[in-house]
Parts: sequence; structure tokens; C-alpha cells
Amino acid sequence: MSIKEIFCQDKAVGILQRAFAADKVPHAYIFAGAEGVGKFKTAREWAKLLLCEKPVTEKDYSDSCQFCESCRLVEAGSHPDFNHIYKELVQFTEKGKGKTTPVDMPIDVIREFLIAKVSTRPTVSGRKVFIVNEAERLNASSQNALLKVLEEPPEYCCIILLCTRLEKLLPTTKSRCQIVRFSPVEETRIIDKLKEIGLGKIQAQFFARLAQGSLGRACEWAQLELSGAKLYDAKKEIVQSLTRCNLPDALELAQRLCDKTRAIAAIWSDINKNISKTDVNRRTAKTLIQIIISALHDAMTLNLMGAEKIINFDQNEQIQILAERFEPEQTAREIDNACRTMQRIDSSVNEKLIFEQLLLNFADSDRISL
Repeated sequence: MSIKEIFCQDKAVGILQRAFAADKVPHAYIFAGAEGVGKFKTAREWAKLLLCEKPVTEKDYSDSCQFCESCRLVEAGSHPDFNHIYKELVQFTEKGKGKTTPVDMPIDVIREFLIAKVSTRPTVSGRKVFIVNEAERLNASSQNALLKVLEEPPEYCCIILLCTRLEKLLPTTKSRCQIVRFSPVEETRIIDKLKEIGLGKIQAQFFARLAQGSLGRACEWAQLELSGAKLYDAKKEIVQSLTRCNLPDALELAQRLCDKTRAIAAIWSDINKNISKTDVNRRTAKTLIQIIISALHDAMTLNLMGAEKIINFDQNEQIQILAERFEPEQTAREIDNACRTMQRIDSSVNEKLIFEQLLLNFADSDRISL
């Protein structure tokens, strides 16, 4: 892949290109945007260009040559001056062997894989590049440990923080980095990509709308679907179940959601072995809750604006039932409750309890409204 192939992020790539052309590459960036919009791919191709021995420039647009030793090493994942930092590396820290991957980025990972390596000069290229995944999960201690590097970096160093929530970063961190913002990907482009991967038209359109501009997330769901996870069937069952969910049914539906979480997560773990099983379980549970939120959002949208842009367009009848069951104000409260439930998943609360509380509140809200 090359930087020219980055999908729907012309503005962000343009900022990088102008810096390269002027030979004024900042020592630190924050790539800010939703999950799955191309931040890591852009960072990787930008790093490859910075490390390239013979960059190619045509019509004021620069790209890596793809053929030099540096480019080949990046593609092989073995470039000594390219450093990808993610929380699963805790297993390889001095005191982390056997530890479960935490929710937040461990400070030991930052100390051992970034701070300790910054001071050593590059061995193959003229620069060293560090890409930090999920920078929003850096706690205050980790960010403070980074400040010295961000204030006085070696001239050969470039640090890229990938962040989905800028408000989680300290002002001192943000002030020392150039922020490059990434936009959501257009729905039509996501649909085309999913159909290219192998999804049918209806499934591609649903996952594209559910992803809300996140091409990466939509592609992950598509890969799950093509690997036999039956995520699309699960979503149809969930939306159908919501239309008739009452207090006696809530606990049974919660158990079914737990069973589906485990089944889907097992396939997801096989597809992506670089992510810890704990994180995969969290992602799967969040996906199922996101489906619930999408149905509630559709019901509110149907009441206020009609059916043109609902996410679950393939289950319009079920969404109509939900819209008749709840007033828009009630639906908004249920969406807020579901969003808070998503946050509790990161707190390692038992998934079954989370689903039970969410669905009991949902069923009870309907009972009270009657």
C-alpha cells in the first residue's frame, strides 16, 4: 500500500504532504478521529514515507518508493526504526509477563517501548517513528511521562498519537503536538468497499450505516460475517426481540445476548490474533449494544423525520412497532441508558449483569409508559 491509496482522507493527507514538501515535519502529531476512519493506515504510510531512502515526488505529491530496503522492512513488519505501540505489549514488559491486558495503556509499555527507545539513534533510516494506538487510553501518569520527550525530542524522532477522544488527552499533551483531524468516510464508499469484499447489497448497506463513517469497523463486521459469525442474523433477531421485550422476557434475552457475545467473540479472536481476548469480548458486547442503540435511534428518527435514513431499513416493520411503543422522549432516555451501559463494559463489569440491567430498564420503561 502507498499513501496515495488512503481512503477518503484527502484533507489530512494534504496537511502531511505540505509539511513534507516544506521539510518541516513536526516531531509529534495527534491523528484525531473516530475509530476505523484510516488513522493507523495513514500513520503507517506516513512513517514509510519518512523512513524511505528514495522518496518519489510527482506534481508536488510525495510517496515512498516501495522498493528500497526501508520500505521492504516496513511492509514486512520488521523495520527497527518503525515502532508500533499498543497496550497488548504489556506482555513483553519487564514485569508484565502473564498479565491480563488492561483497559488503559500501561505506563510500563510507554516507558519501555517509547521513552527508553527514543534516545537511541536510528539504525536503517534517517528517522525513527513511533505510532501509539488508542492514545485516549493514556492515563495522566503516562502522558506526564511523555511530556519530556514531547518537549525536547531528538531531531530524528516523530511520534504519532492515534486518538478517538481528544478530550481524554491533557492540554499539555495536545499543546505539544500538531493535531490532524480525520473525517468520517462517506456511506456510499463504505458500501462499495463491503460489496467488493463479498457482502450482499442489503448487508453492506446495513453495516455501512451502523458504522457511521467508520470504514475499518464496517470491514471488521464484514469479515466476521464472511467468517460465519452470523452477526447480521444476530442483529435481525435482536431488533425483533426488542419489539416484544417485556419484564418476563428481559432476563432470557440478556442470556441470549451473552451467548451470542461469546460465539461471535470466539470467531473475532481467530480473525484478529493481535487483540487480547478480553478486548475482543468488550468489542463484541459493545457491537450488540450498538445494534440496540441503532434500533432505538431509528424509532426516534421515524417519529420525528420519517424512514428515509434509518439504519435498520431492512426491518422497517419492527422499527415502526418500536416507534409506536415509545414516545421520542422515552426513546432518547433509553438511548442515553444504553450509551452509559457501553461505558460500563470498559469497567470490566460482568457482561450478563450489564445486559440484564439494560433490558430490564428497557422493559420497565415500557411498562411505566403504559
